[in-house]
Amino acid sequence: MIIRKATQHDMESVLNLIQELATFEKEPHAVNITVADLIRDGFSQTPLFYCFVAEKNDEVIGIALYYYRYSTWKGKTIHLEDLMVNEKHRGTGAGFALYSEIIAQGKRDNVRRMEWNVLDWNTPAIDFYNKTGAKMLNDWRVVHMDEAGINAFLEKNI
Repeated sequence: MIIRKATQHDMESVLNLIQELATFEKEPHAVNITVADLIRDGFSQTPLFYCFVAEKNDEVIGIALYYYRYSTWKGKTIHLEDLMVNEKHRGTGAGFALYSEIIAQGKRDNVRRMEWNVLDWNTPAIDFYNKTGAKMLNDWRVVHMDEAGINAFLEKNI
């Protein structure tokens, strides 16, 4: 198994793993992006995301997709959007290798914080993160507004 930066040619496999993750997270119909979206957004002059892949026998078996954020307290940070390993390859060390590569990327970039979300029922992931020294922020809530919410807000307030 090797860990490497993703290429445009990997985006079909990346999308398949994103879809597998959405199914695991009980939202199989939530993925709206396409391979073309991933290529455009990840490989333009100003990429919106970066990605590492775990590859075994010429097959992409896992991804770590991340992007940069800015904290008014810490400066440049990394947000790990998705860490996913294909179900049949879990337990092979691919997830740990991808996780390690993201942390190493953060160190190379001199970020002062890395962050990600985990569902409260995903106890294997929570246990994994706790064992690696990550901190769960139980007093913070994730807030988001989907496309319907954006449209409804704007129709009502603008």
